[in-house]
Amino acid sequence: MSELVPDAEATAAPPRARAWPVVLVGLMGAGKTVVGRRLARLLGVSFCDADEEIAAAAGMGIPDIFEVYGEAAFRDLERRVIARLMRDPPGVLALGGGAFVDPEVRRLVKEGAVSIWLRADLETLLRRTERRRHARPLLAKEDPRRVLRRLMEERYPLYAEADLVVDTGEQPVEVVVTRIRDLLADRARRS
Repeated sequence: MSELVPDAEATAAPPRARAWPVVLVGLMGAGKTVVGRRLARLLGVSFCDADEEIAAAAGMGIPDIFEVYGEAAFRDLERRVIARLMRDPPGVLALGGGAFVDPEVRRLVKEGAVSIWLRADLETLLRRTERRRHARPLLAKEDPRRVLRRLMEERYPLYAEADLVVDTGEQPVEVVVTRIRDLLADRARRS
């Protein structure tokens, strides 16, 4: 993929993007980290991956947290770390796939951020998660197609509560990032 090199006018962040954090939600493989890093660069703000922050807080990787402490303990730590991240200066925050399912996390995001659901179809998710399946505890021990289909059924109605929806798929990351920038600018104009 070519590097995103926007012109000066395109890099100007919409006023709302500077005033509120932008939180990316969606299933694993939807592109939250890749899109988030590029979006933050385009908007001139910081980027944070909640899963990386959770691993740092625990002093171990997410698969290890699941293995040693279980999913319930992971979700509790996830909730606490996200609450801390929401108090930090505005930027772009990519949440783990299950974070927005938690009612408390959804409330925090709705009250203090612009949320964007990066929506992807099943085939896209399968293709993108295939290489790192071992690092994704929910996919490591079961049929990935079955797991992702179930997660889509369970989580997509909750992700739909996000402020904005952007489909990811075969288009280049730059197209997705530009679409988000345009949606944020439109939202800022209407505010």
